[in-house]
Amino acid sequence: MKLSSYLKVYPSPDRPDHLLLYSTLRGSVAAISAETLAALQAGAVPDAGCEALARLGMLVEDPDAEKEFMRGLIARANAEAREFKVSVVLNLDCNLDCGYCFEGEFRCGHYMSEDTADLVVQTLVRERIARGWDLTVSFYGGEPLLSLDLILRISQQLHDAAQSHGVRYAFTLVTNGTLLDRKTALQLLPLGLQGAKFTLDGPQEIHDVQRPYASGAGSFDVVAGNLAQVCNLISIQLGANFKRENYREFPRLLDQLPLYGITPDKLAVVMFTPVVATGTCADFNSGCSMSEEPWLLEAVPYLREATLARGYRAPAPKPSACIVELDNSLVIDCTGKFYKCPAFMGWEELCVGSLTEGLRDFGVSHGIGNWQQEACLECSYLPLCFGGCRLVTRLQDKALTEVDCRRTFFDATLEQTVLQNLTYLSPRKKAAAQSAPVPVAAPSY
Repeated sequence: MKLSSYLKVYPSPDRPDHLLLYSTLRGSVAAISAETLAALQAGAVPDAGCEALARLGMLVEDPDAEKEFMRGLIARANAEAREFKVSVVLNLDCNLDCGYCFEGEFRCGHYMSEDTADLVVQTLVRERIARGWDLTVSFYGGEPLLSLDLILRISQQLHDAAQSHGVRYAFTLVTNGTLLDRKTALQLLPLGLQGAKFTLDGPQEIHDVQRPYASGAGSFDVVAGNLAQVCNLISIQLGANFKRENYREFPRLLDQLPLYGITPDKLAVVMFTPVVATGTCADFNSGCSMSEEPWLLEAVPYLREATLARGYRAPAPKPSACIVELDNSLVIDCTGKFYKCPAFMGWEELCVGSLTEGLRDFGVSHGIGNWQQEACLECSYLPLCFGGCRLVTRLQDKALTEVDCRRTFFDATLEQTVLQNLTYLSPRKKAAAQSAPVPVAAPSY
């Protein structure tokens, strides 16, 4: 057996004669002696520990076969998927005025019509629910709760259709949090509401500057108050968008949350995401739109450490692909046009169809499989990257066939992430992570 190609080796922090092996494919960690590693690198596999290292994905029979396994991983995930995830953009309007909003240049106050909403339902029932697919809708905006009537209209019909076909329907909200109070959440729960993404941009004095109401008034107290009201009803992801000049103040947000009753057990995850350029979208994945700027390479592990140290959950590295690679994911904007990423809205050339014309082939236009080249397949970071973020490529005026290489970012941050996990995750969670099957993750809502 030989060492996996998707393996990183780091010094052990507490045993000078040992090294840590980290599988980027499996998320597993093992400590071995320097002598054992040297033997493995020389092709000599010791009897002791070989089975355990193979089980953790660190030793493989054939590195070429492992490469071919990786080449087909996303295709297999697409073939096996039976849950369709669609972001439905209900409006391009908002009651907040965030200066970094990626929709700012084309936000026009447009709302989805009832006719378009009904066509969304008809299409999803015909193409997915009636064919045995589970369905999860992420209602998005603007601010989706400005279109509460459409959420009710769409969800009631999809809920009923799913029940009649014996499949599951659920929905989530990407919301600024100002309108999702307990009364609204209780109204939506019977129709399938399962979670929401709130945003609090740091401690109150920073948030109120970055995310004010259109009137200029601060929104922190309202958002935190609503979060406290609903966090025991649904799964909550908390996002926070930091900048170079203020990221060191963001841990104080985590100290303020318990004052509102928002303790670590009330949140599914806390995701600190950089505002690195106008035109980026931080609503769907903390890995999207990452930069290699030196300050950011320090800020990301700093904020993750602060999160874990206070008992909150932070995103963990896992096999992830750009959303455009996943067949079971789609964005429908408020006019009925299709996109593969919410941040692509407004670029007509990146539209991939519509409710009336159906889905067009986007393999060439969106660079599908751009990572299927030797340089990527041989890279130990491939499972965490798969060609990176198409939005970053677009913002750099490159063709989407080019990869957004994350090597510099992972070189600077992954070792710290592994050590943070060893420090703050319980032994039970570590064991679960080491034995977990290999997923391919889409961006979360």
